[in-house]
Formats: sequence, structure tokens, C-alpha cells
Amino acid sequence: DVILTSGLTGDILSPQQTEEVTMSGQRKRYSGKFKFHVVLELLEKKRTPAQIAKAYGIHPNTVINWWKHLEEHGPEVFESGRQTSEYENRLADLEQLLGKKEVEIALLKNFLGRGN
Repeated sequence: DVILTSGLTGDILSPQQTEEVTMSGQRKRYSGKFKFHVVLELLEKKRTPAQIAKAYGIHPNTVINWWKHLEEHGPEVFESGRQTSEYENRLADLEQLLGKKEVEIALLKNFLGRGN
């Protein structure tokens, strides 16, 4: 395992096992914090993706993929909570509908004489 200390926060960043395919065909998965740290290091432009990848024991293409992902999805971090609140509103509507249906089922069971 690779364990690193972040210069930004002083936290220990360690990749969690299971994203990059190993020789045995298994995949490694890394925490979002670890990926973000690696990409930030790339953005500092002090080292190449290959040098960063070697330092962290990951494939250079993985570093590039994480960087591209940040470029594509980075603006979402600064979006307002509008989309979240839309989902919350939809969830509340569905929960209310579910409650109504449960009441209807209970009334129908009672009407049919199966009032359990």
C-alpha cells in the first residue's frame, strides 16, 4: 500500500484496495480524496503524469483519466443545490404517493373483509 501525507491538509492519504486493473485481473479502487490529491499535484505542473504515477504506484493513464474526469465534472462542485432539491422534492412526492397507496390498500382489504 502507498501511504502519503498531503501537503495541503496534513491528512494521511492512502489508496483503498480495489480502479486500476492489476496483473491478476483485479481492480484497485482509490478514495476520492486520494484521486483529488493526485490531480492537484498534476495541476501544479512540477512533475509529469508518469512521474506522479510512479510516485503513487499507479498507471499514468489513471492519472490522466482522473484529471479528465475533474475537468468534465469539476463545475458540478460549484453548482447550487437546485438539482439536489429537485430530487428531494421528487422523493417527497413519491413518498406521499406511496402513503396514499398504502391507505387505499388498507381500506380495500378492510372492505373485502381481510382487515389484517
